[in-house]
Amino acid sequence: MATRSAGILLYRRRDDVEVLIGHMGGPWWTRRDHRAWSIPKGEYTAGEEPLAAARREFQEELGVPVPAGPVTPLGEIRQSGGKHVTVWAIDGEIDEKAVRFGEFEMEWPPGSGTTRRFPELDRIAWTDLPTAAERLVAAQAAFLDRLRAALAAAGDRSQ
Repeated sequence: MATRSAGILLYRRRDDVEVLIGHMGGPWWTRRDHRAWSIPKGEYTAGEEPLAAARREFQEELGVPVPAGPVTPLGEIRQSGGKHVTVWAIDGEIDEKAVRFGEFEMEWPPGSGTTRRFPELDRIAWTDLPTAAERLVAAQAAFLDRLRAALAAAGDRSQ
């Protein structure tokens, strides 16, 4: 069965629409920028409601709660590795000074027998939609197009 993840794409309106994305943590991503960013998200099990999982994962990865407000479903994509990702958009802000990144463990270096802890995300950034499209894992850029379409349908001219 394919792995499933759910996430929250936080956005805000400035001169343009900006989205909050996170740079993936761990040693594989340290020196990369292009396609090394992700929407805050995480895996969930078959019995878990995806939106609840998206909210949980946002808090686990960033250490802050999801802002209150209506959610806009942006649907599902399939990443190149086969993972299915479902995302919702929320218009809101977070206290960036309160962010505390969640961690994961892995053997590093490979084959060493040594387990180390790494942040799931090692930094976040508010970016405009074109910049986010260049930085995000390629398949996740589809969520930006869907956000843009949802905002246009709602009459928002700032995207």
